[in-house]
Amino acid sequence: MATAAKNLSTYTLDGIQISKGARIGIVVSEWNEEITSALLSAAKEVLKEKLPDAELHIHHVPGSFELAQGAQWLFERLGVDGVICIGNVIRGETAHFDFVCQAASQGILHVGLNFSRACIFCVLTDDTIEQSRARAGGKYGNKGTEAAVTLIKMLALEQSLPS
Repeated sequence: MATAAKNLSTYTLDGIQISKGARIGIVVSEWNEEITSALLSAAKEVLKEKLPDAELHIHHVPGSFELAQGAQWLFERLGVDGVICIGNVIRGETAHFDFVCQAASQGILHVGLNFSRACIFCVLTDDTIEQSRARAGGKYGNKGTEAAVTLIKMLALEQSLPS
């Protein structure tokens, strides 16, 4: 977790190899677009730098609740090798926050396990918009960067294992 003591957006991918022609999906929530677009930009920057030959398939869904379904469709219909799910949920006055966060995290986990593919959780679940901004390019780095690095490392792991 990015905190005052640890900014995880500094990374190295030296020595990590991915086969050319990777097909990468990114599903992005339209809700809290200021934050999700900053996360998307950072993820795309890393992917284009480290996987210049990759096909990027970027699609939007209404909110974080719908991220898992969007990821499932990208695996089913586009045959992508991995998906990054980008969203942002900010706590409000009701339990809605808890339901959406739980559904998003469990749904993304299940899609990845069901397809046996990397399905990366990049959903900020913050109490305030200021906390989200701090993690979407602010003082705690950018979780979009971290999600792209995670996807690359998971693809490399998968490719390194015997069939």
